[in-house]
Amino acid sequence: GSNFLAVTDRGYWLRGRITYRGDVPTGIADAEIAPMLYSDGRPIQGRGWYDTEALAEDGGFAYVALERVHRILKFDTGKRGLLARGTLVPVPPEMSKLPSNKGIECLMVAPKGSPIAGALIAISERGLDEAKNIRGFLIGGPKPGVFSVKPADDYDVVDCALTPNSDALILERHFSWRRGVAMRIRRVPLADIVPGAVLDGSLLISADMGFQIDNMEGLSVHRAANGETVLTLVSDDNFSLIQRTILLQFTLPDK
Repeated sequence: GSNFLAVTDRGYWLRGRITYRGDVPTGIADAEIAPMLYSDGRPIQGRGWYDTEALAEDGGFAYVALERVHRILKFDTGKRGLLARGTLVPVPPEMSKLPSNKGIECLMVAPKGSPIAGALIAISERGLDEAKNIRGFLIGGPKPGVFSVKPADDYDVVDCALTPNSDALILERHFSWRRGVAMRIRRVPLADIVPGAVLDGSLLISADMGFQIDNMEGLSVHRAANGETVLTLVSDDNFSLIQRTILLQFTLPDK
């Protein structure tokens, strides 16, 4: 819950440290920013690959999804840090059919011991299948395939993360000029994510403009020193003067 690695819409890494007063986050220290590099050593932005929307880490490697071009890059950040060079991860051909600005926003790596261990779990923002459900993909691992997430109330999927108890938390965001922004998180057992599944899940939290939120698009989970499970959320200000980049933390109650 101290050091963090994040990505920006424009194809940059951001890493640093969250400072605390007790268990309350107060700021960011030791921040570093650097362009993401492709395998040729050049910034990915020069290739038009700049809409970097999803990040997952596993064993010293970072996986980043590029929304508009429907690609996933793998970086050896454990060895090379922010100088790591991205290599393409083979993805299913169905990913290329996602809408340009509704591509992959959620990435998770299935942990060891799960039936889909090692698989990349990817969910699109709002790429719909024939049944109007949101498309998801299991990439690699022992059971590759496709699944879907049931949409509701005009929310879009914007990120996801795994808890230590092997639940998948799916962060969703809604925007309208009448209601403003709203967010919610659904909890889905990891065991339910299999090829052909239609996921729904239980509502964990929801908030609208009556609370201190903005365009919440990033989610991470860590285990605190006292054993509590903590969710960290960050917003995307869309380069707007009327929006904010804010960081929120919540303690996840035991079931």
